[in-house]
Amino acid sequence: MPRNSASIPETHFLRGQTDPSLESTHVSGPIAFLNPTKVHFRPTAKRKEDQEFPQPVGEGEEQQAVEPGKQPRVEYLWRSRDNRKGRHAIHVQYSPEQHGPGHILPESTTSLQAVLRILLRMATYCPYWDVSYLVAAIFTLGSVIWVINSFFVWLPLQDPSTTFPGEAVTGGGVSAFIGATIFEIGSVLLLLEAVNENQTSCFGWAVENVVKRLEAREYLVNTTEVRPVESQDCSHHHSNKRSFLRDGLRERSSEDQRSFEWIPSLAELRSHYFHELGFLASFVQLIGATVFWIAGFTGLPGIIDHMSQGLTDGVYWTPQIVGGCCFVISGLLFTIETQPKWYIPAPKVLGWHIGFWNFIGGIGFTLCGALGPASSGSSRVEYQSCLATFWGSWAFLVGSAIQWYESLDKFPVEKKTQTTSPGTIYHGKR
Repeated sequence: MPRNSASIPETHFLRGQTDPSLESTHVSGPIAFLNPTKVHFRPTAKRKEDQEFPQPVGEGEEQQAVEPGKQPRVEYLWRSRDNRKGRHAIHVQYSPEQHGPGHILPESTTSLQAVLRILLRMATYCPYWDVSYLVAAIFTLGSVIWVINSFFVWLPLQDPSTTFPGEAVTGGGVSAFIGATIFEIGSVLLLLEAVNENQTSCFGWAVENVVKRLEAREYLVNTTEVRPVESQDCSHHHSNKRSFLRDGLRERSSEDQRSFEWIPSLAELRSHYFHELGFLASFVQLIGATVFWIAGFTGLPGIIDHMSQGLTDGVYWTPQIVGGCCFVISGLLFTIETQPKWYIPAPKVLGWHIGFWNFIGGIGFTLCGALGPASSGSSRVEYQSCLATFWGSWAFLVGSAIQWYESLDKFPVEKKTQTTSPGTIYHGKR
């Protein structure tokens, strides 16, 4: 049976750790022989007799019957990328006409107010203990360095009047080394994030059916309340301020699922991680960043200007080509991970745009290296090689900035609201 089949694979951790009261309504993955990347769970509503009823409003008043009413449809959205990032996605389908008032439901995270709130957090909040935040922040910093580098090497060709001594060799060489080093650090953390994905069924939301008396009505009604859980009740390590810096070398136990793990066992690699798209993408990214760092080192002033053309092609341009190809593959895998099928794009999913822009950035860096060996004999080729670094760096910066936003949006809400007109539906997706 394919691993991404309609049921959760026997070897997947969700199979044995999911609450039996949860019904899996949808299981999917873009590649048949890899683990599923998206599972929908529907919480089972409490029985009426298990709920506490409000006290009668007046003295001597008897307990009233409960008006059952139709409840909003709520589903937990488990996604492999969100699970690595410590995010808890939920889907809410609500119609005021069908479900009535009194429900406490979260707002869609695509609303303008919600987006502005996350943008403000980007400027004011620094969860240094969250490895997903560190990955996003480090890649954003590295992308900024690469944008600066692209100006050093491309602008003199575009506008020679702006050239100053040492701009391309010193400015370009030093900034490239710094950018490559930052990318290497970010790639190491990216792989650590992948091996520390939460392997428990933590969905991050409490869904409760509550009996209450509304002010506008005399009878009792059955309502739904959906609230995010407290941080201490979340089993993702992202909310634990000590897990990354202090508990990294401690082995995890069933009682403590939030400590940080540095190296997975061979058994874990064979049985789980090598079947995870996110881990494979992170692993390829680390290989690419490591090879690409060689080009950053050999491009330093005092090294690059003392090498022959053949040696330059071998230890400077070739690592750029190999590293850039790995960036392309990694970005493509991250993009596919968020898709329902490997050939169907998912532009409404935030993680899809991150993978897409990293894919474009990888093409730019690969093209720069591929044109490099011929750039010494043609000014046009040199121009295109440097220009590829320019737009590739900007693509990486866009993807990293979106990833930064994603790392601070821990409770994304997809909301579908039926309005008064049956043909008008508001869709919200994150």
